[in-house]
Amino acid sequence: MGTRYAILLAGLLSGCAGTGTPVPPVAWEGWSQEAFARAAREKRLVLLDLGAVWCHWCHVMDRETWGDPEVARLIAKDFVAVHVNQDERPDLANRYEDYGWPATVVFAADGTELVKFRGYIPPRRMAALLRAVAADPTPGPSAVERILRAPAAEPKLPAEIDDGLHAAWEAAYDRAQQGWGDAYKYLDPDCVELAIAEGRDDLARGTLDAMLALVDPVWGGVYQYSDGGVWTNPHFEKIMSFQAEDLRIYSLAYRVYGDERYLRAARGIERYLLAFLRSPEGAFYASQDADLVPGDHAAGYFSLDDAGRRALGMPRIDRSLYARENGLAALGLASLARATGDTRTLEAAVAAAEWAVAHRGRTDGGFRHGEDDAAGPYLADTLAMARAFLELHQATQDPGWLERAGTALRFVDATFRTPAGFATAAAASEGSRAPRPQMDENIGVARLALRLHYLANSPSARDAADHALKYLAGAAPGVNGVRAGGILLAARESAGEPVSVVVVGKRGDPETAALLQAALSAPAPCSTVRLLAPGESSEFAQDRGEPTAFVCSGGSCSSPLHDPAEVLRACAISRKR
Repeated sequence: MGTRYAILLAGLLSGCAGTGTPVPPVAWEGWSQEAFARAAREKRLVLLDLGAVWCHWCHVMDRETWGDPEVARLIAKDFVAVHVNQDERPDLANRYEDYGWPATVVFAADGTELVKFRGYIPPRRMAALLRAVAADPTPGPSAVERILRAPAAEPKLPAEIDDGLHAAWEAAYDRAQQGWGDAYKYLDPDCVELAIAEGRDDLARGTLDAMLALVDPVWGGVYQYSDGGVWTNPHFEKIMSFQAEDLRIYSLAYRVYGDERYLRAARGIERYLLAFLRSPEGAFYASQDADLVPGDHAAGYFSLDDAGRRALGMPRIDRSLYARENGLAALGLASLARATGDTRTLEAAVAAAEWAVAHRGRTDGGFRHGEDDAAGPYLADTLAMARAFLELHQATQDPGWLERAGTALRFVDATFRTPAGFATAAAASEGSRAPRPQMDENIGVARLALRLHYLANSPSARDAADHALKYLAGAAPGVNGVRAGGILLAARESAGEPVSVVVVGKRGDPETAALLQAALSAPAPCSTVRLLAPGESSEFAQDRGEPTAFVCSGGSCSSPLHDPAEVLRACAISRKR
């Protein structure tokens, strides 16, 4: 937090309180039980500044708002000031995801939320808000807890809810500018994947084509989003979750559409990850800052070529090594390796996953977030790693990755299951309520468990999927169109088995390898691939003693296939709702 203190000190030393006495900088401390205990002893409130190290408006708020002498004076008088980097605390990030970043929350000393504020707040308004809440520390309208809907009795979406979600999902699509969402433009992976799966190529390709504007043409990688309802006003932070999911989706889109622009976008993201966010050990860092100078918009900087940028310096890279981010990086890279057969890409994915296993793995199959797992474990870390394990299993056909995915899912089920879905953390943290389920994470658990069930015929995985699906079905009424995409995708994958390709042949045989790569790169959005040795299965046997593939869907399988082109054609089944 040295940079943060330097920013605050520079701003505060330039100003004084009304008495002419210099005002010391805000004395930020970490989120802890002691912060709330001190607030109780000193009859103070707790002020939480929840931000991100890569966030432009967080930097502006550091400099302009928290650096304002009057704001600092009011905080010193009535508050215990707590700062949290949301990347370090997935539980707090999920709880306040609708309020940031930055998010500002004021608590009573017993942990009761009083008010919550969204985004950047200028100094004068912040001072007025602090005076008001200190004078009347009663919960305001923003502090009302969202009602947690009861899970549905069945995992399947009723037809009327499915229809309503589809209508909301399509209505949320911006046909003028393309993509889902109005104010912010970005690639929502669930919405695009659903559009690909259901043959809505107008929606999928409209988004994929528009999103190309947010691929950095110099260094590669994707900017987080564009503001103002257009694709031409980017915020320049590069966050691992966006890099990895966009890499995965562009790799899938290349498989389905064969469009070289999508492969170039995926390669650009890969190039950025390997050149900028990969550590010497093969692990991946969390993010790169939006600003060269914290708080100054960087459009001019990012308009320069490589030499011009480097001459001015480099936006800060957050070198934190989290299990979640490494799982996501491995997932994205393994997806690209599946689409292309590139061994270099696959090696990078394997290295990231193995680093996380060695340095963030727990003995019970789960994962720590960072080196010090404050308030963990968190669902996001083990979920991301399990997703990576499954994709690595598909890309390599190494059964060890499938076993690791199953172990990770069992940890998720044993640690995070609640009566309503899967909670974001295992236990309540200091000064906070009990952990709640988060929708995107439950979508992820459902889809992970379904794939494990289909690959390994696992009843326990099916049960975990159904538990997450019941939560999603209960939460579905009233969700917005963007959130509808992930629920519909999970429901679709639950309703029927994916396309399954079985290749029977000796590992290392060139003809077997060609059939396997055709199966992996096939244009089936949701598919599973299995490599069997000759004689391993009584159901699938080699034809004519040669490497053979079978494509199965809808309860039936193709005749024996020997030509990779035949495998590709057999996998190109109709995509429809």
